[in-house]
This record gives sequence, structure tokens and C-alpha cells, in this order.
Amino acid sequence: MTTSCTHFVGFKDDAFNRAIQVFGRPDFIHRQWDGRAKSMIAECDRVVFAKGTEQDVPCMYSFDDSGVF
Repeated sequence: MTTSCTHFVGFKDDAFNRAIQVFGRPDFIHRQWDGRAKSMIAECDRVVFAKGTEQDVPCMYSFDDSGVF
């Protein structure tokens, strides 16, 4: 059985809180759509974007959020 995860991409401030009300708490938070975020998405995962879509070109600079949250 595969477990799906929820990823929030690019949310800040009140938009983050509103997204939680709609989608529940995310399993992963990504500051931006970058190569690292893209590589973490499984086929069964739900990705919620503050702006844009999964089809957007990822930012060329990656940010490791794991030490921040």
C-alpha cells in the first residue's frame, strides 16, 4: 500500500493558514518550486501551489528546508 503525502509549495503568511483549512496540514513544505521539491513528489502525492503549477519550470536554485522547520 502506498501512502500519499501533501506538499505545500510557495505559501506564506495567511495563505498558508487558509490552505491548511482547505487541505489539512501538509507533510512537506517547500519555499519554492525547485529541483529538490520536484524530486520529492511521488506520483500519488497531492501538491498544492500558492502560485503556478507542477508544469512550471523549477527554480534553478534549490533550498534545503529541512533545517529550517
